[in-house]
Amino acid sequence: MKLLTPHEAAAAPADPRSVLTLAPDFELLAEPLAGTQAHDLQGVQRIDLQFPKFTDGRAYSQAVLLRRRLGYRGLLRATGEVLIDQLLQLQRCGFDEALLRADQNPAHGQRLLQQFDGFYQGDAKQPLPRFAATPTATGAHP
Repeated sequence: MKLLTPHEAAAAPADPRSVLTLAPDFELLAEPLAGTQAHDLQGVQRIDLQFPKFTDGRAYSQAVLLRRRLGYRGLLRATGEVLIDQLLQLQRCGFDEALLRADQNPAHGQRLLQQFDGFYQGDAKQPLPRFAATPTATGAHP
């Protein structure tokens, strides 16, 4: 996961129409995206999901729905009140980037992310559990 500084986050994408920002109360399964009749994510390179408060977890659910149910493969960015304490769960829910709150230390956040090399449970990025991700030479799972 990439941790962004405000300067990096402010850099404009090549095509601003390729970025979609979803409000925390946006119902992914009930509302069409970007004024379309269906969830058409073609051409969307990045989706920004907002955390209005660090205690508001709706963006986690949005990320999982985008990855697992809607098959979105582009960048997911967490914005708003994002703390380093949230980084591991953000990564497991499918986020690629996080714009940390101004009082958070990105270097400390990167160190925290490097402490874990994998999980036994599946997640948005790796749906298979760790023990099922690599079959043995005989083809049977350990």
